[in-house]
Amino acid sequence: MQQPFSYSTTYLLDKAHFQECYSESAIIPTPFHAYKKSMVLILAGMLLVLFTQMNPYVAWFVFAMGILEALSSYYQKPWWVMRQMLSKAAKGNVDLTIDEEGIVSKSFYASLTLLWSEVLSMEMTQLGWLIKHAKGRSYISNNNLSEEAVLFLSEKLKHQYKH
Repeated sequence: MQQPFSYSTTYLLDKAHFQECYSESAIIPTPFHAYKKSMVLILAGMLLVLFTQMNPYVAWFVFAMGILEALSSYYQKPWWVMRQMLSKAAKGNVDLTIDEEGIVSKSFYASLTLLWSEVLSMEMTQLGWLIKHAKGRSYISNNNLSEEAVLFLSEKLKHQYKH
């Protein structure tokens, strides 16, 4: 009789993990959509400076927010990674368990229990697994998985979550 599959590991939420997570799971908007909000803020700030008697500090603040928004769009990956590194979860350990029931990840600050029946879709990326569920999207790096765990996830993808 075959033993039920169960895999557990612990990994660190470090800069390399966050960079891989962003690279493999981020949805990159088209250039127009990425800069739309910044263009509106810059234009509004310019119009406020040039054509109203409003306090110039407010108008320049709106203009500066547009420039800051443009910079955050241009440097989206380092900006996101920096925010993650400044979060309270950074440098913390995550306990990951994958078994016949589902996926459980626990850290000091957060916990996610995801049953296989709750998984809407799974996608194998170059470096890991992107899992879509009702609560959002999760990413699991192959660096944190054994060969058996990767094979188990591949079988789950093949049998239950075909696109």
